[in-house]
Amino acid sequence: MFRFIDKQLNGVTMYRLILYYLMFLLGTAVLLSFAHLLPYDPFTLLFSIGFLVAVSGIANRVFAWAYNVHTNVESVWISALILGLILTPSTQPHDLIGMGWAAVLAMASKYILAINKKHIFNPVAMAVAITAVTIDQTASWWVGTAAMLPVVLIGGVLIVHKIQREDMVVAFLLTALTTSTLLSFGNGDDIMLTMQRTLLTSPLLFFAFVFLTEPLTTPPTRMLQIVYGLLVGVLFAPQVHFGGFYMTPELALIAGNVFSYLVSPKTKLVLRLKNRIQIAPDAYDFIFAPQTKLSFAPGQYMEWTLGHDDPDNRGVRRYFTLASSPTEPLLRVGVKFYDQSSTYKHTLLTMDEKTEIVAAQIAGDFTLPHDATQKCVLIAGGIGITPFRSMIKFLLDTHQRRSVVLLYSNRTADEIVYSDVFNAAQRQFGLRTVYTLTDPRQAPRDWTGKLGYIDEKMIRETVPDYLVCQFFISGPNQMVNAVSEALIKLGVNGEQIKTDYFPGLA
Repeated sequence: MFRFIDKQLNGVTMYRLILYYLMFLLGTAVLLSFAHLLPYDPFTLLFSIGFLVAVSGIANRVFAWAYNVHTNVESVWISALILGLILTPSTQPHDLIGMGWAAVLAMASKYILAINKKHIFNPVAMAVAITAVTIDQTASWWVGTAAMLPVVLIGGVLIVHKIQREDMVVAFLLTALTTSTLLSFGNGDDIMLTMQRTLLTSPLLFFAFVFLTEPLTTPPTRMLQIVYGLLVGVLFAPQVHFGGFYMTPELALIAGNVFSYLVSPKTKLVLRLKNRIQIAPDAYDFIFAPQTKLSFAPGQYMEWTLGHDDPDNRGVRRYFTLASSPTEPLLRVGVKFYDQSSTYKHTLLTMDEKTEIVAAQIAGDFTLPHDATQKCVLIAGGIGITPFRSMIKFLLDTHQRRSVVLLYSNRTADEIVYSDVFNAAQRQFGLRTVYTLTDPRQAPRDWTGKLGYIDEKMIRETVPDYLVCQFFISGPNQMVNAVSEALIKLGVNGEQIKTDYFPGLA
């Protein structure tokens, strides 16, 4: 089922998917209100949503103008719709003041509560917390009701699956449930009733799917994300208090955001294009010169925001792996283009040295093992070669000698890129590169590599000791899944397989 869904959502970024999810939740809420399954007037609900969107949009434009940065319409809508799902719908002037104040604060936190142009806190969580303190209006988190649960659950599971944050979300859910249950037991409360309320009539699931997974305020690696989930899960339980001060969902997340900031790279770069190099018929390297040296691990990725007019449904953000090595002064990303590329890629291809692009949020676990004696097999499909260019260039520049085999698949020979780096690595430390073409009809007459897709047979032939190797797979989703399945059939342990993934890939 997930494979079918992945195929349908392949062209939708994470941010756009969340936007659709929130719109669907609010649409469902309106219908449920008409059916009297929610205690709200549907027209009041619609008015509240429109009010929040309008105030958020105006506030964001003002702050973007004041700070001279590009506006991100997706982000505005997402924040506004989240507020619409957790603030009680109303048309009363007093309540509208509180809602408007929360919307302004959510936009402000993205610009003001930021260090090195990177916001620290989840904007909506911080806005709700400040609103509660300043004007004593709190969030009701009304989305956490039994009537909304099926829609919250189904859509939320799809989002978590797409962005591959299952470990973090499961860690949070189990910890929150366990903490709440243990504290209820200590207080002499009915444990079953507590669990029922936590699952059916609390914002637990919506919070996990939407707030916890917000990428700019979560840690960069899998283990830190699990710790983050555990920490927020403990603080999320409503029974947790410090004297007379009781925790709320937004305060639990803010505490987690502080932890995330402390353990995350503090980087947000505003870059201009230095050079654009065509490396294949449909692929280019984009090269940027940062003002300060960027620290990252070979194989990691960043979020790249390129503001442009009339973006399509894939939005203004992408996640690209850094093809450059940390040892190089310039930043390099390799991008593949298609006949009907997105408006983002069209803008990227036509950008000049005056166009600004924002790179932020270094993240990813797709990195070489610390044990230099571990034999590694790097398997790439098409432009999925970019993290391996970073890794191998790093090994070259640092004069490391590792046992590495590279299997590199392309449809045609002219799509092969970065061969200069791989040839240098072969001479310096014995990198073994195996090229294969998936379209035998277009293979050159003097072709000496392999033909066909990377499958069980090819892996056995090229890597006889595959059972003791660490595998890294990067490329199109279909290719990554097929190679992973082939390795599993060969008896390779799942812990020995790493796949390159970053949220919002489109």
